[in-house]
Amino acid sequence: MQVIDSELQRYLDYLRVEKRLSSQTLAAYGSDLSRFLIFLEKKKKTVLEIKGNDLVDYLVSFSKKGMKSRSITRHLISIRGWFRFLVCEGALSNNPTLEVDLPKGMKKLPDFLSLQEVDRILTLPVGPSPEEMRNRAMIEVLYATGLRVSELVSLTTHDIDLERGFLRTLGKGSKERLVPLGRSAMKLLNEYCREARLKLIQRGDGSALFPTRRGRKMTRQMFWEILCRQARRAGITRRVSPHMFRHSFATHLLERGADLRAVQMMLGHADISTTQIYTHLNLKRLKELASKHPRA
Repeated sequence: MQVIDSELQRYLDYLRVEKRLSSQTLAAYGSDLSRFLIFLEKKKKTVLEIKGNDLVDYLVSFSKKGMKSRSITRHLISIRGWFRFLVCEGALSNNPTLEVDLPKGMKKLPDFLSLQEVDRILTLPVGPSPEEMRNRAMIEVLYATGLRVSELVSLTTHDIDLERGFLRTLGKGSKERLVPLGRSAMKLLNEYCREARLKLIQRGDGSALFPTRRGRKMTRQMFWEILCRQARRAGITRRVSPHMFRHSFATHLLERGADLRAVQMMLGHADISTTQIYTHLNLKRLKELASKHPRA
């Protein structure tokens, strides 16, 4: 029996529409999370009330039934993804699943784009239409700042300081942070604001920095589709998402010696341990390079 509450259904809809997961993968998530809801019902707790020790009890119950560690890990990953979504949407203030570690060797490192792949996307020819200039500026800003896609589409003209080269954004928990833009992003933003944005705003009445062709605020899904089209144009066949640009931003900075705490501040991570995952990516890359040594 599957138990689907409104919050879970919203998450499954998000995975279907924004993440474009297959029906089989969605069914697996639905099954895992429905099973978790049944466990919570027995404990007379809601999703908003659970703590890390509740999750430990849940996972231990699987272990007692003889479930393999890989399957237990899959359940935790399913729950962790849902709770991450709930935090992003403001339904939860913190993610209790972060109190529970994955079994060693099972932590999934985030996907990111290579410098060459990013360059192929950012150097695509740009047409003269306001929409094309907007799309190019959005992708440049995304890579230059490491913003979450929700932060990117929520930007207004008041959030940009082109004179000083910073933007202001409200991250998780409505925490404000300043992020430097960089020369390329500043140049493209200047051109876009001067030549294209006003043509889009004429059809609407908002202060959105990146409005739709009707002058309205862009949705996350709209931008996701724009990014996918650009990636295909650049000849990139694997699945590309806005969050991959965020991962790429952090990884490329750390590869070039950026300070971990500075990257943490720019990403808006409350805990530096969240940022440290990118140092593992660097170690993985170093091991791959070392394996090419003739005596490796």
